[in-house]
Amino acid sequence: MKKQDLKEFRKKPLADLKKTLKEKREKLNELEFDFSTGKIQNVKDVKKLKKDIAQILTIINQDKKNA
Repeated sequence: MKKQDLKEFRKKPLADLKKTLKEKREKLNELEFDFSTGKIQNVKDVKKLKKDIAQILTIINQDKKNA
């Protein structure tokens, strides 16, 4: 995720962040399943998605702490 995307995520309401988080987790499940069945060979997508999820969770936790 780019720094600009992170800045935009920080401005979003908590409900939108949770929705985005849910969508990314579903996408991660699909990618992990596809990887385990051999449909995809690129592990970088899984790694990138995990990093995005961690960054969104960090933003959510910071918002909770500051509220």
